[in-house]
Amino acid sequence: MYCGLCHTLGQRYGQAARFILNYDFTYLAILLSEPEESGASAARCFASPLRPREYLESTAAMSLAADESVILAYWQLRDGVADHDWLHGLKYRAVSAVLEPAYRKAAAIRPGFDEAVRTQLTRLSALEKAQCASMDEASDAFAVLLGSVAGEVDDPVRRRVLEQLLYHLGRWVYLVDAADDLKKDAANGNYNPVALRFGLSNGIWTPQSRGEFALSLDHSIRMMATAFELWDFGVWTPILETTIYQGLFHVGKAVLDGTFRTGYREEERKKRKKVEEST
Repeated sequence: MYCGLCHTLGQRYGQAARFILNYDFTYLAILLSEPEESGASAARCFASPLRPREYLESTAAMSLAADESVILAYWQLRDGVADHDWLHGLKYRAVSAVLEPAYRKAAAIRPGFDEAVRTQLTRLSALEKAQCASMDEASDAFAVLLGSVAGEVDDPVRRRVLEQLLYHLGRWVYLVDAADDLKKDAANGNYNPVALRFGLSNGIWTPQSRGEFALSLDHSIRMMATAFELWDFGVWTPILETTIYQGLFHVGKAVLDGTFRTGYREEERKKRKKVEEST
């Protein structure tokens, strides 16, 4: 799926768009895909110029994931421009300028999703400027943004399942990122709704705040699981089950323990490398 999405991005938006590929967008493609795999092909590419690599052939769901990935990536870059001064924002300006033609094409294809992303990022920016102390209100803006990914899914039941699953995934991602950045944001004076909600000094948890925050994270995972169980995800079920019932809990714990940036990421990198070498 990772290679299939890469090929789809290249086919729809040119070679430059392939550089936005990451595991987050691949996960999005999996969620949007039908229960059965598409056909597989093999080809050489920039990442593997000598040995052909297998990839899933493009489907309507993968095209949707590619379109929405381009829109999300572009606005993430523009958000980076807004969050930095001119010098430190230069790299975000440069990459967003390269991606802009692809973004304009994707936005023309998916105007509803583009508008949803714009609206929620504007809302989130206003909350940041107001130093909103409600982590639920701040995380809701990003959660609604991610939930809107499912807006163009045709089946109404599946669309509702994905909206709920993606909403709570978005809430969890926003909150866990804020928790991971507590000390950095405290040092730089950046907005952090988790620190404001619990009145944390220097980004250091108290036992009570840590416990309450963990319960809030776990609530979103359980809501994701509730939505997940309402739909048959077919061949994608094992990887989704592993993420929802194991992976998110492990990442949340690593963030709260302060080990995510070092030990956890290095461990996951070694696991991925081992899998790639074995195939």
